[in-house]
Amino acid sequence: MAKRTIVWTATAARQRREVLKYWIKRNGSTNYAERLIKLTAVRIQVILKLPESFKPTTYPETRESAMGHFSIYYRLTKDKLIITAFWDNRQDPKKLLEILKN
Repeated sequence: MAKRTIVWTATAARQRREVLKYWIKRNGSTNYAERLIKLTAVRIQVILKLPESFKPTTYPETRESAMGHFSIYYRLTKDKLIITAFWDNRQDPKKLLEILKN
């Protein structure tokens, strides 16, 4: 199998950046943000190895990989893993549906 390239959509990258900024400001430290970055990197590697093992969503060709309070939403192509959303699961799910539509 060919190696897939990881692509963060602008929306997913912005969401992740906002989550990290929130936790840095809230805690006055980068410790939790750094742990979340590592957790995300590990989860992306698992997704690359077993992309079909995570839960399909009702949105076409999109899967969800939950990581506690956060989820990674992604699509697969032959050569790309496209991360479409980085979601804090404590938010209103209706908001996520609007993001995934765009």
